[in-house]
Amino acid sequence: MKTPMTDLRYPIGKYSPEPYSDDLKRRWLHDLAQLPNLLEASILNLDEAQLHTPYRPDGWTVQQLVHHVADSHINAFCRMKLVLSEDKPTVKAYHENLWAQQADVALPVNISITLLHALHLRMHALMKAVTDDQWQRSYIHPESGKEFTLWFLLGLYAWHGKHHTAHITSMRERMGW
Repeated sequence: MKTPMTDLRYPIGKYSPEPYSDDLKRRWLHDLAQLPNLLEASILNLDEAQLHTPYRPDGWTVQQLVHHVADSHINAFCRMKLVLSEDKPTVKAYHENLWAQQADVALPVNISITLLHALHLRMHALMKAVTDDQWQRSYIHPESGKEFTLWFLLGLYAWHGKHHTAHITSMRERMGW
C-alpha cells in the first residue's frame, strides 16, 4: 500500500514483506538487476548544486543518497553471503547517518554508481542461484534481536533501491528539474 505523496520520506510506501512466490522472486531479482541503471538515470544531467540539494527538509542530499545506496547494498550483499554460509549469523549493524557524513561521500556520485553496477551483477547472480530451501535461511539483527530470512532481505533491497531512486525522481518532479 502506498503512502500519500505528502510523506516525502516514503514516496513508494514502506517495505511490506510478502510471502514467497516464483513470480515475486522474478520481479525482485529484476529490480536488483535494474537498480544501477535506474539510479544512474535518476541523476542524469544534475549539476553540482542539484546534487547537493536535500531531497526533503532535513534529509540527505542527492549525493549522500547515491553513496548511501552503495553503502547499504554492500552491507546487504555481505549479509546475504553470511546467511548462505553460516547458521543464523548475527550481522553487524552500522550507523547509516554517520556513514553519510564520511569523507568518501564527497567523491563524485559516479564512483558509487560504478560500484553498484558491479555489486548488483554479483548480488543478482548470488540470489538467482538460491534454492527454494535456502530462502528460509536467516540472520539475527543485533539491535532488535529479531531474525530475518534471506527472502525478507531480497525483498527489502529490491524495495530499498526503488525507494531511494524515487526520492530523487520525485524531488526532480517537484523542483521541475
